[in-house]
Amino acid sequence: MNEIENKKISKFLSLILRHQPETIHLKLDENGWADVRELIEKSARNRMRFTLGELDEVVETNNKKRFAFNEDKTKIRANQGHSIDVDLALISQQPPEFLYHGTAEANMASILEKGIEKRNRQHVHLSSDKETATKVGMRHGKPVILIIRTGEMFKENIEFYLSDNGVWLTDFVDVKYISK
Repeated sequence: MNEIENKKISKFLSLILRHQPETIHLKLDENGWADVRELIEKSARNRMRFTLGELDEVVETNNKKRFAFNEDKTKIRANQGHSIDVDLALISQQPPEFLYHGTAEANMASILEKGIEKRNRQHVHLSSDKETATKVGMRHGKPVILIIRTGEMFKENIEFYLSDNGVWLTDFVDVKYISK
């Protein structure tokens, strides 16, 4: 499979497994898992055809590790980034002292006024390195990298979770924890 096909399937999976499974009449369980066979069949009925081998390739080669199979590869889900209500069964963890948030320069006024809100997602996403945060910020315009004092947040009993693909998640970042 070429890179263009891989990316097309990946974007489709993001839509279906993170935001709109109803688009292809797919049901996710409470933890966000979809039956792989059903996903392949219902995708094909909606003009998005791929094999189990191609699906496996997308999961394995996705540079952001957005998707995961269960142990026997009968189920698949997105690791984070959902706008639909799913329980990823993540365990609260202590974050590093500092994490990073990449955003666009155009968002700065709102962030400095209101903090970082999860908006239509389940969580605010934070990166453990500046490079990843920069890539995230670049998707939305001229990037700005914010330093988040997560150690202070954690000491004030704010919960953090680490997704299976290494993205740190929390519900909200107050302005008082943000530095440029």
